Amino acid sequence: MKLIRFGEKGLERPGIIHEGQWFDVSDYFEDYNEYFFENDGLKRLQQFVESNKGKLPKVSADERLGSPIARPSKIVCIGLNYADHAKETGATIPAEPVIFMKSTTALIGPNDEVMIPRDSQKTDWEVELAVIIGKKASYVEEAEAMDYVAGYALHNDVSEREFQLERNGTWDKGKGCDTFAPVGPFLATKEEIADVDNLRLWLSLNGKMMQDGTTANLIFKIPFLISYVSRFMTLLPGDMISTGTPAGVGLGFNPQVYLQPGDVVELGIDGLGTSKQKVIAFTKEIYKEVKTTTIKA
Repeated sequence: MKLIRFGEKGLERPGIIHEGQWFDVSDYFEDYNEYFFENDGLKRLQQFVESNKGKLPKVSADERLGSPIARPSKIVCIGLNYADHAKETGATIPAEPVIFMKSTTALIGPNDEVMIPRDSQKTDWEVELAVIIGKKASYVEEAEAMDYVAGYALHNDVSEREFQLERNGTWDKGKGCDTFAPVGPFLATKEEIADVDNLRLWLSLNGKMMQDGTTANLIFKIPFLISYVSRFMTLLPGDMISTGTPAGVGLGFNPQVYLQPGDVVELGIDGLGTSKQKVIAFTKEIYKEVKTTTIKA
């Protein structure tokens, strides 16, 4: 299955993509949140769709898409997980995974605007494969790790390199700025992806290809990452692990290249669709667009 969330910011409703069309399931299902995944939501949704083919209300393809998962408890990111990316940034290939957190308030839809933070000079891009956790995971064995995967999504791990690398402390301050986590267009359940270790992922800036890699080059593979992260924190249903980016980020160029207002970033992963973000300058006006609603559970 392919899961979508659609509608205005803060008022997204759950839906699905079936045979290339979008359908609304919000009258029958809770949002795609921790409760949904924890309570066999994917199985319930699959059974419901099979029993109601031809009866579900259609959704216009003109509707805005939100992140395909509601705000998770955690966005866990893996740094320097492609050897070519570590090399271009002058970093040593890590002996163990580098873990940092990305604020859940950074989460936006796949085609929403990315806002350069106030005082930023070095806002960068990173196409990444995101893994969505399907059930509570703590001290998971690597051999069993894939049992904990609900599915996968496309993620742009937008980063502010000065905040991340030059302002002391952890990487988190350069990773969690508002709008820094465009996710989607959809969540593909794991049976949709035949070989997650052989997916092309790419990113272009203003039509010029900047990143063009493959998940075959991941240093630490998905089962190991799930097992490893679960030693240090409990992963809850709906949590997201972003698995790292290949070479071609702005930090790695000489001279370095960073995002400017008006730039357009496009990215994609085999089987997980594409997304496009326009870059805008910092403004507090963006906050006025966000609405709030009570999520069904």
